[in-house]
Amino acid sequence: MRDRKMLVVATTLFTTALSHIAMGQDRATAREVVARVRQAARTLSKTRDLTPFTQKSPWVWKDTYVFVVDCDKKVVAAHPIKPELVGQSSASLKDTKGNNVFPEDWCDAAKKPSGIWVEYWWPKPGEKDGSRKLSYGVAAKGTPYAMGAGIYDDKATVAEVSRLTGTK
Repeated sequence: MRDRKMLVVATTLFTTALSHIAMGQDRATAREVVARVRQAARTLSKTRDLTPFTQKSPWVWKDTYVFVVDCDKKVVAAHPIKPELVGQSSASLKDTKGNNVFPEDWCDAAKKPSGIWVEYWWPKPGEKDGSRKLSYGVAAKGTPYAMGAGIYDDKATVAEVSRLTGTK
C-alpha cells in the first residue's frame, strides 16, 4: 500500500512538472521576440510585402505574433490576430486600461539599431481581458514600417528585457 501511495505521489509530481514545462514552452520569451521581430524587419525590407504579416504564418507563434506599423501614415499596417486594427491610428490606439499603446516617439526609437521596448495592457490571443504586455519594436530599413511583437509578463520591467536582449 505504501509503495502504491508513493507511486501516485511520484506520478502526480511528474505530471505537474511536465505541465509546467509545457506551459513554459507555450510562452514566447523576450529573446525569441527580438530575434523574430528583427528577422521580420529584414524580410519586409527585402520583400516589401505585408501579406505574411496579415495572416497566421511563421510570424505567429506560441502566444505572440508580429504586427506592423506604418510610421509615415501613423497607422497599423498589418495585424494577424486583429485585422480590424489595420488602418487605425497607431498614435491613438489604446490599451485595455485606456492608455496609449505606442508612445509618441515609438517609430523614431524603433529606427535605432537596438529597437525599443514598451509596456501596455493587451488581451492575449483568444482572450478579452488585458494582460501586461512588453513589446519590442524595430524599423524595417528602407521602408516606412516598424515591426513589433511582445511577451505577456507580470514581473519583468522594460529595463530588464532591454538589458536581457541587448537593446540598451
